[in-house]
Order: sequence, then C-alpha cells, then structure tokens
Amino acid sequence: MSSVEDLKAKVLEAQQNSDIASLYVLEQKAQDLFDEDTLMAFYANILDLALERLTETLEAHRVMDMSEVQDFATIRALYEYAIEHYSAGKIADASALFEVLSGLTNDTKFASALKLHWIASAEGISLDNFIENIADIDATQNAGLFYISCFTKKAQNLLEKSKTVTE
Repeated sequence: MSSVEDLKAKVLEAQQNSDIASLYVLEQKAQDLFDEDTLMAFYANILDLALERLTETLEAHRVMDMSEVQDFATIRALYEYAIEHYSAGKIADASALFEVLSGLTNDTKFASALKLHWIASAEGISLDNFIENIADIDATQNAGLFYISCFTKKAQNLLEKSKTVTE
C-alpha cells in the first residue's frame, strides 16, 4: 500500500472515531502527500467534527476543558475557522464565532484573548488592522499558542472603549 493510501486509512480511522486530535497529528503528512482537493477535504472533515462537538457541548451546557485533548483540538479547529472567516472579510460571522468561543472553555487566558478578537471584529476592525495594531505577534509566537494571545496597548484602549459602550 502506498504512503498516500496508508495516510488515507489513518485519516478515515480518526474520522470514524471523531478523533480531531489524531487528525491534527496527521496534518503535516497530509500537507506533504495530499493533492489540494484531498487536503481541503481533510480540513473540512476536521471542521465538521469540531462543529459536531460544539453542538454537543452547547446542548450539554458544559464548557470545554483545554487540558482534554479532544476539547483542545476542537477549540483549535473552531478558532481556525473563525480566523478564516475574519481573513475572508466575513467580519460579522467571525465576530459571532469569537463571541461563542470566548465563553466555551475553562481557560481564562483563552477567553480573555477571544473577547479581544470579538470586540475588535464587532467594531469592524479588519484582520490586517487587528494583526498590525492590536495583536502582538512576536509575543504571541514566543508564547507558542495556537491563537493570538498577546496584545499591544491599543488593545487595552479597545477594551476600555467597549466597557464604556456596554455600561
């Protein structure tokens, strides 16, 4: 069996087990071996599984535990989906996703970071502007997290402005 066929078998097994974390483990091999259409289907499957887990989580009225591998992988997939919307200029859709994600986990640092994403997108700030003026990309990269987690002083101004509006 070819390495592409081996990989497809592993991907299928992970999908059948709703194992998003295993799919992320296979991600680099998928990028190396799959053609563009197969790779897009690979990411679509991750997103489908993440949306199913989101629905189950919301219906169960629980929060996701970032120390639990499947919850972590689900949050990562949903964050990437929100950023994809933000990048495509679908700012209202991204904002709604950021709002949901900000309250979905037990991780206060993640929740705080996503609230900034939510406020910025709700204000109509583009992703490019967000990255350039609000996010601290160097500090985020040093933090080694999958999400934009560090911010500039302008972010604090944005938070204060949003508190003034909501009070």
